[in-house]
Amino acid sequence: MPNLVNIKRALISVSDKANLGPFAKALAQEFGIQLISTGGTAKFLREQGLDVTDVSAVTGFPEMMDGRVKTLHPKVHGGLLALRDNPEHVSAMQQHGIEPIDLVVINLYPFRQTIAKPGVQFEEAIENIDIGGPSMVRSASKNHAFVLIVTNPNDYDAVLDELRANKGASSYSTRLKMAQKAFAHTAEYDAAIANYLQQQIAARQPSTDDALPESIVISLRKKQDLRYGENPHQKAALYVGDQPKEASVAFAKQHHGKELSYINLLDADAALTAARELPTPAACIVKHATPCGFATAGDLVTAFKKTYAGDPVAAFGGIIALNRRVDLATAQAMTSAEGGKWFLEVMVAPGYDDDALELLKNRWKNVRILEVGDVNTLADTDPSELHMHKIVGGYLVQKRDLAGVDRSKWKVVSKRQPTEQEMRNMAIAWLAAKHVKSNAVVIANDDMLVGAGAGQQERMTCCKIAAEKAGDRAKGGAAASDAFFPFKDGPEFLMNAGVTAVIHPGGSIRDQETIDLINERGQVLVFTGERHFRH
Repeated sequence: MPNLVNIKRALISVSDKANLGPFAKALAQEFGIQLISTGGTAKFLREQGLDVTDVSAVTGFPEMMDGRVKTLHPKVHGGLLALRDNPEHVSAMQQHGIEPIDLVVINLYPFRQTIAKPGVQFEEAIENIDIGGPSMVRSASKNHAFVLIVTNPNDYDAVLDELRANKGASSYSTRLKMAQKAFAHTAEYDAAIANYLQQQIAARQPSTDDALPESIVISLRKKQDLRYGENPHQKAALYVGDQPKEASVAFAKQHHGKELSYINLLDADAALTAARELPTPAACIVKHATPCGFATAGDLVTAFKKTYAGDPVAAFGGIIALNRRVDLATAQAMTSAEGGKWFLEVMVAPGYDDDALELLKNRWKNVRILEVGDVNTLADTDPSELHMHKIVGGYLVQKRDLAGVDRSKWKVVSKRQPTEQEMRNMAIAWLAAKHVKSNAVVIANDDMLVGAGAGQQERMTCCKIAAEKAGDRAKGGAAASDAFFPFKDGPEFLMNAGVTAVIHPGGSIRDQETIDLINERGQVLVFTGERHFRH
């Protein structure tokens, strides 16, 4: 296997023609490389003043079937796959008039861009599935011992630098590296097609049992290196697939602040997911993957103030997400003298008015300010996106918990009916409990989270923590539990703290004991019939 291979013939066929002109000119004019090309690429290269040999002249066959068949020919793939140091291969090439191809420059039909277009038809998507391109990429990559494959325009300069350093030859280390990148490229391309067809199957043949797919193809590319992982000694990076239609911190624009860490993004995602629950102006502050502040109001300024006031001690150094564009009034509230001791690590919002952004940047030197675009409610969420959790050797996969507040499903099991304010408090508490780490018991009052007991191994301790956090604010408030209370002691403790309404899924064999207790105290108990564990 040779280290250096002289490049004499190059086959170029690209959809993305960015930077192709200067690259192709250098190949031809600096190194005297023969250029072979197809269709639109050949036309483009000729417009650059370059001599180009059509693939049809190499194969002896014209392009046919609307371009579906043009490079699928032994004179192309034989030139790519032949082992130059194998006498039988060399003899076969000579016998059939096959000349070696030393460089392949290909990027594929824009399938992802096609299916991302609004209203794209299935037939158009299918026609943008590249066949000849991936075949040539795979042939060249397999034979990287002799062939250099280039699939990304960003690599053009590095390839030219190598050719200049090696007098028109490619090195084995570069060919191997490019082959790996090329196989990753085709894998990502095939994954996009497979996932699109899976979506089409689901749309045309809705599953009666709501089953998950038999196989899941995951294709990710590194978007950015992160400051560090969960701890500074752990390296970390953000990998992404296709950009979703819903707001995402993975695709956020960072306006300001230090580079992001692994935990920053975990918490930012959790905060944004919670803030999206409410159609009214709302905010959520997260610490260690669980909300410590969550509130709604008629305007964003008030929503922010109530969110931070939910637990100002825990909120210090937290991650906040808001579901409305940040205007100057909100930025002033966030940076006011009243909030002189406030500190936030990350801010997430649909966008920022210019004067608001400048004020926030001037107030905090290192705070990461992220813009995610329009934040829609859960009703606009893509239900096909799955939730995955990596374990050693596999993935746990589930559908996302998109159940919000549906009062029609709630069952008032107490004698006393809730007031409208109690219903509002229970709604906020129920949504907060959904996003607080299990086991979770929360207390809400006046449209805001005032106490959260999170992540405890048993529910009674959660009640104590939530009540301690809430203090006097528990009086007249509502408590929610993400799963049923197995005993009446939890609700009793909460009522002793001042709570007047309790909401939980129900389903315990001792539910009646809790119902009797609630009725004795003249308070409210609501069963939702659904659970919201979050691990």
